[in-house]
Amino acid sequence: MKFMKLGSKPDTFQTDGNNVRYVASELTSDIIVSLGDVKFYLHKFPLLSKSAHLQKLISLSNEGNMDEVQISDIPGGTSAFEICAKFCYGMTVTLNAYNVIAARCAAEYLGMHETIEKGNLIYKIDVFLSSSIFCSWKDSIILLQTSKSMSPVAEDLKVVSHCIESIANKTCVNVSKVDWSYTYNRKKLPEENGIGANQNEVRTRLVPKDWWVEDLCELEVDLYKSVVANIKTKEVHSNEVIGEALKAYAYRRLPNFSKSVIQSGGMSKHRLIVETIVWLLPAEKGSVSCRFLLKLLKASIFVESGERTREELIRRIGQQLEEASVTDILIPAPDGKTETYDVSIVLKMVREFLKKDVNAEIELVGGGELEGIRKPGILSDASKLMVAKLVDGYLAEIAKDHNLPLSDFIDLAELVSGISRPSHDGIYRAIDTYLKEHPGISKGERKRICKLMDCRKLSVDACLHAVQNERLPLRVVVQVLYFEQVRTAASSGTSTPDIPKGIKDLNCGSNGSSRSGTTNPEDDMDVVAKAEELKALRKELASLRLSNGVGNIDKDGGDIKPSADKAVIGKMKGLLKSKKSFLKLWASKGVQGENSGSDSSESIGSANPDESKSTPSRNRRHSVS
Repeated sequence: MKFMKLGSKPDTFQTDGNNVRYVASELTSDIIVSLGDVKFYLHKFPLLSKSAHLQKLISLSNEGNMDEVQISDIPGGTSAFEICAKFCYGMTVTLNAYNVIAARCAAEYLGMHETIEKGNLIYKIDVFLSSSIFCSWKDSIILLQTSKSMSPVAEDLKVVSHCIESIANKTCVNVSKVDWSYTYNRKKLPEENGIGANQNEVRTRLVPKDWWVEDLCELEVDLYKSVVANIKTKEVHSNEVIGEALKAYAYRRLPNFSKSVIQSGGMSKHRLIVETIVWLLPAEKGSVSCRFLLKLLKASIFVESGERTREELIRRIGQQLEEASVTDILIPAPDGKTETYDVSIVLKMVREFLKKDVNAEIELVGGGELEGIRKPGILSDASKLMVAKLVDGYLAEIAKDHNLPLSDFIDLAELVSGISRPSHDGIYRAIDTYLKEHPGISKGERKRICKLMDCRKLSVDACLHAVQNERLPLRVVVQVLYFEQVRTAASSGTSTPDIPKGIKDLNCGSNGSSRSGTTNPEDDMDVVAKAEELKALRKELASLRLSNGVGNIDKDGGDIKPSADKAVIGKMKGLLKSKKSFLKLWASKGVQGENSGSDSSESIGSANPDESKSTPSRNRRHSVS
């Protein structure tokens, strides 16, 4: 730490109790300076030679035949005044980063300028600041911290602005020229630790680009905001480095932020921190991770930040939603809501994501005519597929909530229904979970929710599960059975059966898909479910087998999978033995709906009252499963 010693005489200031200060001298004090409850017994001559303000006060006291003057509002209080008084006496005074700004503000208050005496205190302090403090990284940080108690005097004297500029300039120095100490506790790359490819070769330590990040975390939020804003204006650091700085500050200043929770207490302070970080975020996408943005959003909700802050975070999250995980977007519902999670926020995120994929723009051309010009969307197929899988997983999780309205489930699922994905096992799992947790929904509601699924895109495991699923409408089960037959025929090289009109109509209601029921080997290879989805489906399938007496248990208590699968697949093959038997089964259920004059043949799980006649068919399904 840099320091400066002023004066050469020994320090003879003495203390008598807590409220009396005096100078040990043969001369009797002739002036009393009162600062609140503390009294300084001093001598006029040393003070008058250095301080314009004390000259004025003492001259007024002489006119009133008083030997005491009052000073009540000096910056820095008694400690700062004592430094100034000792300087007037020529006593040794040590200035450093902790006390120099208080001394500078007190000297300004007392009028200790060069016009009173050459080499006065203000001049000496300004030289010390510019030549030592502002040249030191650590001292500049300390000085800026101590300036908080000196505001607004320190700001008026431009000390704070000069300090901020000094700090910002140092952060922008080429890392090869950083030769001062700094705090850096995050993981470093081997080369940053001075270790090359050869572990025995020690090189000169490289300075990381974000070497300054942790030291700035010591600043209060308003000072931090000023420094980082100044750094951004210089446009030296990348957006990623600025993002790393904001992330470090959030983890340091917001308790339990890493766990996506904020401790109660100091709500207004935490709110200011969250809003400041959001304000400082670089405009470019990818400067911070989507997970960090989601943690900020949860924090902003907890500390009750303004709507503008939350909307900005939702917009940014939507721009990189493909990076999120299901756990990240599980945002608790506000107080007073019966639902467990706030689905409306996720709906906004998905809408923001889809906004980027503008496939057509209307441009004004000559003659004032409007012409549609097709342009490719800016979203890649991979990112859209990742968001679709994210929504499927999210739906499966929130479907466990008994209070989740069906409309919320469907609205969110329909947002990504236009995204083509090779497997619909995820949405099937979500639908099945919702049906399991909401057994009381109507037939019409079952029809609506099952429309979200394309049975042609279910994996073999999902098909095996679906044909035994008592929660699905019979029409869905028949559809699954038929498309499984189509897939089997395509893989075996035999002729593919024609798609009955009833199933065609049914499938038009699923995702609005226009694809043919015929699949080729390439398509079959694409239809692969996620490992966790398959695991969950197999687990449920095993329980269904056991409940139906299909599975066998070996002597070690394990399920004999081959015999169980053989039994289930045998039942499916028995039902799908021929196209004729399948069409007969379909006619007993599907044709009846077509002749009813309603739209039941065009949707899954019709709510038509004629469905009450489906009891024999459902009993037939029981015999299959």
